[in-house]
Amino acid sequence: MAREAMKLVSNNKKAYHDYFIEEKYEAGLALHGTEVKSLRMGKCSIKEAFVQFENGEAFVLGMNISPYEKGNIFNKDPLRVRKLLLHKYEIGKLAGKMAQQGYTVVPLQVYFKDGRAKIEIGLAKGKKLYDKRRDIANKDMRREHEREFKIKNLG
Repeated sequence: MAREAMKLVSNNKKAYHDYFIEEKYEAGLALHGTEVKSLRMGKCSIKEAFVQFENGEAFVLGMNISPYEKGNIFNKDPLRVRKLLLHKYEIGKLAGKMAQQGYTVVPLQVYFKDGRAKIEIGLAKGKKLYDKRRDIANKDMRREHEREFKIKNLG
């Protein structure tokens, strides 16, 4: 039986810019039929999405799955609240951490794994402006070093 590779649908680069990601978790997504078809076509945005916990369950809010073109009446609201499928101990751990000051849970990427829609969520702590500036400076410095190294080795 051939195993299907992970097929990336959406990536949240903004989360890595705005937060320090401390832990990552893989969660299933509770979706309706046309949403899955739309995801397979790559019509998903998680830039503004965040995770919330209520009554021992996890939900992702602000995740936009565009309506499927051929879905007509079966299409759901693109911004509806979607349930995350996590183990009870994972939900408890994440909800406990979120109760602490400065922690949040953000979606990092949406992908298909073995034919099932999955979402990678990260326990994150917000970055201050000076942290973001330092990251940009480090990135620029690394890029400059790589450019110098490339020129030195080519010449």
